[in-house]
Amino acid sequence: MTALYWHTCGEGKRDFVLLHGWGLNADVWHCIINRLAPHFRLHLVDLPGYGRSSGYGDMSLSEMATVVLNQAPEKALWLGWSMGGLVASQIALNQPEQVIGLITVSSSPCFSAQDDWPGIKPEILAGFKQQLHDNFPRTIERFLSLQTLGIASARKDTKFLKSLVSYQQSAEVLMKGLEIVQTTDLRSALADCSVPFLRIYGDRDELVPSRVATLLDGAWPTTQSAIIDNAAHVPFMSHPDDFLALIIHFSQRDDLHD
Repeated sequence: MTALYWHTCGEGKRDFVLLHGWGLNADVWHCIINRLAPHFRLHLVDLPGYGRSSGYGDMSLSEMATVVLNQAPEKALWLGWSMGGLVASQIALNQPEQVIGLITVSSSPCFSAQDDWPGIKPEILAGFKQQLHDNFPRTIERFLSLQTLGIASARKDTKFLKSLVSYQQSAEVLMKGLEIVQTTDLRSALADCSVPFLRIYGDRDELVPSRVATLLDGAWPTTQSAIIDNAAHVPFMSHPDDFLALIIHFSQRDDLHD
């Protein structure tokens, strides 16, 4: 039977599920686990097909959300970083009664740039898919390097991200992940989401421009946004104090009901 890697730790009473991004695994949260553990019961997941959950084949966003939700606690706070934000958002849309709060980090409901929408240019995403086919390790390293561009801790953070990559991952799974990033658009669906929702961005993010925050503030007026100064795509690594303060404050909202 295919197993989903799921590690639970922490001394808190509130369940908190953390979902990583494309090409990585739950070890990406290593830098903040000790500081979150006193506050939450943490659930660290390797998404289907990634890391230690490599027994799964390529999946659609909806399929991935279903697999993760099937193993999740009945009511939890959910956080998704980058592509993981799409998975967490899909779970909130599918089963809002199981999601007491949703946090997305350096994520977008629509990663692909459009005429009136900032994001990753479609030709760049298409190029990544071709390069993934031609040179698997180099393409992952290039993608990870983009996540730390322009920040003071870029060299250290990129080195850590690269240390997490398993080059035994299926190229088909990674290709499908890029397709999810390239084609998914949850802007309209999430406009009607009733779950308390916090969106966290870095003002130097090359993959999810911070202007997305402003546009969604107007489109989704019941949600909250926060932009961390001088952070790029991995604010929980480069600016852990600012990041953790936002998480703790959001988790104390009166309308989060276990």
